This record gives sequence, C-alpha cells and structure tokens, in this order.
Amino acid sequence: MANRNHRAVIDKLLSGFGAIATVALLAIGGLAWWGYSFASGNVHDQLAAQKIFFPAADSPGLTSLPAADRAAVGKYAGQQVLTGAQAKVFADNYIAVHLKKIAGGQTYSEVSAKAQADPGNATLQAQANTLFKGETLRGLLLGDAYAFDTVAQLARYAALVAFAAAAVMAVLTALGFLHLSMLKW
Repeated sequence: MANRNHRAVIDKLLSGFGAIATVALLAIGGLAWWGYSFASGNVHDQLAAQKIFFPAADSPGLTSLPAADRAAVGKYAGQQVLTGAQAKVFADNYIAVHLKKIAGGQTYSEVSAKAQADPGNATLQAQANTLFKGETLRGLLLGDAYAFDTVAQLARYAALVAFAAAAVMAVLTALGFLHLSMLKW
C-alpha cells in the first residue's frame, strides 16, 4: 500500500507539472505567433505602402539581367514587392545588378569621394546621387523588410513547435491523470 501511495504522489507531481508545462507552452506559442503576425503584417504593410513592383517579364529592366538574376526576378515578374523574400530578390538580383552598371561597379562611397573632389563634374554628381538612392533602398529592403520577415518566420516556427510540444504534453498529462485515477481503484 505504501508503494501505491508513493506512486500516486509521483503521478500527481508529474501530472501537475505536465499541466503547468502545457499552459506555459501554449502561452509561449501564442506569444511567438503574435510576434510572427505582428512582424510579417508590418513588413507587408510597409512594403505595400511603397508600391514597389518587379518589372514585367518582357521589360528591358528584366531581360537585360544576367541569367541567374533574370531567373530569380522573373519568378515575381509584374508582382508587387510584399514579402521579405521578394524584398531580398528585388534588392540583390535587381537593384544591385543595375547599380553595378552605373559607375563601373563602384559603390556610392567610392563615387561620392570623387564627386566631392570634383564638384563641377555633373556625371559624377549624378552617379553619386543615383547610387546613394539605390543603395539606400537596397539597404532598407534587406535590413528592414527581409531581416524582419526572417525574424517573423523564425517566430512562426517557434510557435508551431511550442504548440506541437503543448499537444504532446497535454496527451502525456492526460495519461498521467488517467494512470493516477487507476491507482485509486
């Protein structure tokens, strides 16, 4: 009889812990899902407001790209940039490629230094201005949209794992309470 009572105490403790763990996992999953929804919704809304569109499939902006970039951009041809994945493709496979053509592959920093040294050179000034705008947009798409969307996706996976763990824990907890009730017979 003492063994049975000892086993009942252990079952009560483990089942109680299981119930607490289930609630905690549900709370963690809920918070992670909220984080996912907030971040991905915010990325979508901010990108939608910018009204950035991939070039049409037959446009010179797309057909002039190297094959790998054309393939990456082409799968979104004509679509609005609304997700982090799209923002990354637009930044890396469209903007970056076109920026390299502006000043022989030089960066804004390199061209800007030359433009400051030669303020009367309209070509350098125009190149610096275009590179600044392009690299700024590219940085925003990668640093804000893509990065936050990646964090959102990680939060989504964390939520799904937490919900799955909560389901497993709930089943184990129910089995623990069932076992406890059988000990009383």
